[in-house]
Amino acid sequence: MSETLSDPTAAGSAPTPAPAATGEPIPRLPHDRLPLLILPVIAAVSFLLIGDPTTWITLTLAGLAMGMMIFVIASGLTLVFGLMDVVNFGHGAFISVGAYLAMTALIPLAGWVQVDNLALNLAALGIAAGVAMAGTAALGYAFERVIVMPVYGQHLKQILVTMGGLIIAEQMIHVVWGGEQKSMALPAGLRGAILFGDVAVEKFRLVAVGVGLVVFLGMVLVLNRTRLGLLIRAGVENVEMVEALGYRVKRLFVMVFAAGSALAGLGGTLWAFYRETMTAALGSEVMVMVFIVIIIGGLGSVGGCFLGALLVALTANYVGFLAPKIALASNILLMAGILLWRPNGLYPVAKR
Repeated sequence: MSETLSDPTAAGSAPTPAPAATGEPIPRLPHDRLPLLILPVIAAVSFLLIGDPTTWITLTLAGLAMGMMIFVIASGLTLVFGLMDVVNFGHGAFISVGAYLAMTALIPLAGWVQVDNLALNLAALGIAAGVAMAGTAALGYAFERVIVMPVYGQHLKQILVTMGGLIIAEQMIHVVWGGEQKSMALPAGLRGAILFGDVAVEKFRLVAVGVGLVVFLGMVLVLNRTRLGLLIRAGVENVEMVEALGYRVKRLFVMVFAAGSALAGLGGTLWAFYRETMTAALGSEVMVMVFIVIIIGGLGSVGGCFLGALLVALTANYVGFLAPKIALASNILLMAGILLWRPNGLYPVAKR
């Protein structure tokens, strides 16, 4: 005689069998595509308000390039913030140090920079970016071991000590490179613009878009197609379970922190070339914008960070053209609107 298992909370009612028990495939939740519509909606509304297609295309392409640079800067911090639960205000130090390291690396490559040869110009830019990433990765490793590690799980102390680290780093930049403003001239082959009909697109902005896309695709592939990415995503969801399986999460944290610092160095290099000038406060000046992007995208989400960076940059460009007086507040207004709709951001990953 067979027995029927009943739900202890509802006597006499038979439980619904799981899909696996019936041989049916386990249903997958549909991907949330609604936030992806925000970008085309903002672009379409701005097109109607601007009216001139040439101006709109120019603003859009400039915003995309700026968004890519912001994404590169913020992508490392969103992993550190989401995975490690570290509020790292010292991230700005890696941005500034990366820019200064790139400037130093370009000094012996002056011949490659000044000649109007795109191949040599890109090679010089690649070497400078590599030096910046290697230097900031090493700095990030030391920063995590000395400053961050003693204050894991203590957010107030993290804010204080990482802010102190940022101040120390800025003063060390003054000691090593001097306190005056430095110039960061673009290589000769990347100056000027390319004409597409009536639309002029700056050459360096195209390079920035390419770098941003490579970083985004690389991070997506690593996080979704590799064992390391599996561990990182598992660490975001449940640190205790990953440790129980025998993996050294602390070592993983150090790797993520160093990688995030290297991305900050790359972003600082691009940002310095974009502005063509820099000071020791270069990193701290963009930190508010970086945190806005991370909050909009959702903690620990690379895709959310990518979308948030594009939203912030395009909104700033469109509002700056249409209503310059409120341009400075556009990022805050955008973040407030997103959080009223989705308090955890567009694509939150971390469950903290």
